[in-house]
Amino acid sequence: MNYIYYPGCSLKGTGRAYEESFLAIAGALGLAIEELNDWNCCGATTYMGIDEKKAFAMAARNLALSEEQAPDDKPVNFLALCSACYLVHLKAQTMMDENPNLKATIIGALANAQLSYQGRVKIRHPLDVLVNDAGIDKIKSLVVKPLKGLKVACHYGCLVVRPYATFDDQNNPTSMDRLIQALGAETIEWPLKTRCCGGTLMGTIPDVGSRLNYILLKEAKRRGADVVATACPLCQFNLECFQNQISSLYGEPIHLPVAYFSQLMGISYGISNRQLGMQRLFVPLQPSLAV
Repeated sequence: MNYIYYPGCSLKGTGRAYEESFLAIAGALGLAIEELNDWNCCGATTYMGIDEKKAFAMAARNLALSEEQAPDDKPVNFLALCSACYLVHLKAQTMMDENPNLKATIIGALANAQLSYQGRVKIRHPLDVLVNDAGIDKIKSLVVKPLKGLKVACHYGCLVVRPYATFDDQNNPTSMDRLIQALGAETIEWPLKTRCCGGTLMGTIPDVGSRLNYILLKEAKRRGADVVATACPLCQFNLECFQNQISSLYGEPIHLPVAYFSQLMGISYGISNRQLGMQRLFVPLQPSLAV
């Protein structure tokens, strides 16, 4: 099965380790990944701050480009790693399917750019692809360095299964847990797995954002987690990069590694730290692996 990979802005910037580690483990699993040509921002910022319809048009352009790049008349697996990119493209597609007038407007805008959208695209999340296409058995078979003894808090964030639960349970997702368990690690019981990290509030209303991240980190530590695994570049950034600020604000030391699930997979596969972008982590993961 082939996948048209949409990196989005984050995975070429602050979330680069996510791209590096995912492409490394995808190669190990034999997944055929092809980056989308001439992609543009998914429209997430436009959606929040400018105009919803323009945001949908930006997302639709990426969907149209993926159809153009894929073989004719075949379904297109559009793979978006960033949680916001995944949701915005899925929402744009859903809104067009449910609103003929909106769809006609966006189709017209695409036509002005010499593009068309046929509706052949299936928007996929990496957890969906790994668990349901590659399969847990295949994932487990490639482990050469089991993560035995490592306790992991799996953080799905608030966008992967809400409002659309296309591949996992909306209230208690388990796909990442099952994947991490296949690596030999232990996943902790963590009711906050879908709780928001604060998103852009860390930059706009930092007191609120810090509080949301503090709650997540404190509860993960209280339940014995050695590391938080995430599937979202903004969650990873917020939970990891502001720990000193949060520690000072609440008078409580917070020092907890926050890594992408794909980095943990790569470690268990024996892939080099450089290929997995481990040097990009602010809180080193290595001490937590010596358990």
